[in-house]
Amino acid sequence: MEENRLGKKIVTLREAHHLSSQDLASRCGLDLELIEGLEAGEVPASLAPLIKITRALGVRLGTLMDDDEDLGPSYIDAAQMAEVERTTSLETTSGGDLSYFSLAAGRPSRHMDPFIITVTPSGEMDHELVGHEGEEWLFGMEGAIEIEYGQETYVLHPGESIYYDCIVPHQVRAHDGQNAKFLAVVYTPI
Repeated sequence: MEENRLGKKIVTLREAHHLSSQDLASRCGLDLELIEGLEAGEVPASLAPLIKITRALGVRLGTLMDDDEDLGPSYIDAAQMAEVERTTSLETTSGGDLSYFSLAAGRPSRHMDPFIITVTPSGEMDHELVGHEGEEWLFGMEGAIEIEYGQETYVLHPGESIYYDCIVPHQVRAHDGQNAKFLAVVYTPI
């Protein structure tokens, strides 16, 4: 059974700020049940609430996603890149399951969060768009993904990229029911 590292980090950071779960939920504008479910490891995490939580706690997204806190450069060798299967999965609002492999794990004082993300289509497609603070840059590696951004939809193929402001409601999802892999660099101000 996988350890609930994400939930434990949220609890640790929340308690370090002398906040109750209700206080954190109020600061984030999220439901108390969601905060408690994330902390207990009973609710699958998704990017938009995690960004709100990190913003309320004054930390970067990578602080929650990383496994350790080593200082210095973060070097990922070819063998580690091949281990993408042991990633942290976040549930999308419907575009499929996203598996995140952090390329800067262990670098706590960074301003960007680079990830290799694998999209696996799942079930019915809901097209709920979500906006949050920050910016994202995506680069297609394998397969194709769709980025619904406001009123526009873009299809990103291998070798193509897109950069956008996250405040505009958007969704990243699998294109035509296929698996895909892309590089994402996320900037979230604190």
